[in-house]
Amino acid sequence: MSNEFAYWQKRSGLSLDEIATQLDCSSRTVYRYANGETRVSKLVLSRIRELCLHREYDEIRMEPAFRFIDLFAGIGGIRRGFESVGGKCVFTSEWDRFSRETYLANFPATEDHAFAGDITQVSEIDIPNHDVLLAGFPCQPFSIAGVSKKNSLGRATGFLDQTQGTLFFDVARIIAYHRPKAFLLENVKNLYSHDKGNTFRIIHKTLTEELGYHVHYRIIDGKHVVPQHRERIYIVGFRDANDFDFQNVHINNKLGKTRLGDILHPQDGSEQAEDPFTYGPFATVAEKYTLTNHLWEYLQQYAAKHRAKGNGFGYGLVGPEDITRTLSARYHKDGSEILIAQTDKNPRRLTPRECARLMGFDEGRTSTFRIPVSDTQAYRQFGNSVVVPVITSIAQHMLPYIKMSREVEHATVDLLD
Repeated sequence: MSNEFAYWQKRSGLSLDEIATQLDCSSRTVYRYANGETRVSKLVLSRIRELCLHREYDEIRMEPAFRFIDLFAGIGGIRRGFESVGGKCVFTSEWDRFSRETYLANFPATEDHAFAGDITQVSEIDIPNHDVLLAGFPCQPFSIAGVSKKNSLGRATGFLDQTQGTLFFDVARIIAYHRPKAFLLENVKNLYSHDKGNTFRIIHKTLTEELGYHVHYRIIDGKHVVPQHRERIYIVGFRDANDFDFQNVHINNKLGKTRLGDILHPQDGSEQAEDPFTYGPFATVAEKYTLTNHLWEYLQQYAAKHRAKGNGFGYGLVGPEDITRTLSARYHKDGSEILIAQTDKNPRRLTPRECARLMGFDEGRTSTFRIPVSDTQAYRQFGNSVVVPVITSIAQHMLPYIKMSREVEHATVDLLD
């Protein structure tokens, strides 16, 4: 009987003192059970089995649907989408210190989570195993001169030659080493046509021919879920063949509409003031966001000059019923691409809180995403980030295929055992 008690105690992972607390008896009695000095009743054995099985059930229930790494993480927009479908982030890389500050304010580091700076300085060996790789990598041109020369000499080439010196190379080397079940890469729409299509051609060839992944891509406009025209290219890859179809990804809109008025500060007292963005009993937008007479006159003159030349350059003035232009990382300079019309005064910039809502970090007029940095840094960060609900929709569509791959892998391991 003592062996059976010891077996369940070891399987439970609880110390003898912890078991004593759970059984409501003395530690001395439990030590006697474990050492075989005292006979263990069927009731006690039944109780310790229950403790063990409940603990194992809780661990299974807490097991994430999949594990992922977050490269070129920015402020965590892609992570936010994949965590919402049950994923767990086990590694993050972001080189900008201000972005790291915002990221860590919203995703506090834990003991099992590594946070690295420059990914080019991180060996793939030191990155934890993962099911999914996520990366919003910067777009860079690839030189094909060296590849052409090697081809003429009959030498083998591969992604090491074609992508070396670009940040995509770091994505490729990590995929090559870890062979994740899936990946999602995000970039600006122009990646597809960049450098006369050469950049995307090398990326696609690397992922498919060199690394052997089944790749799908689609350009999606964020205006379907947020009141912002924002086109981005999303590249999904799976290690194993499946029937994933990017055209079947339904972009979910929980609000049911995309009106700018849904994310603007109402300034009527219905939301709580949030310093330094709003103040007072009506949560009025701070005056610093209203353009000065000098800046507003300059923008109008600049727009008039380009209109006279037949160009479309100029500011974007919008109201509550509109959809904005694309929020850019340069928004902090003059805010010209998105100016909010105001009655009897100059237009204003969006506040950083409104930018968080415009990118889907906050739903509607909620204010859950923490903004610990200056306005300048916040504008840069949101302008460089992703539309979170778009990422969530993609993650939801990828999830069954990720789970399927995990189940096949676990079944194979069980057979080998």
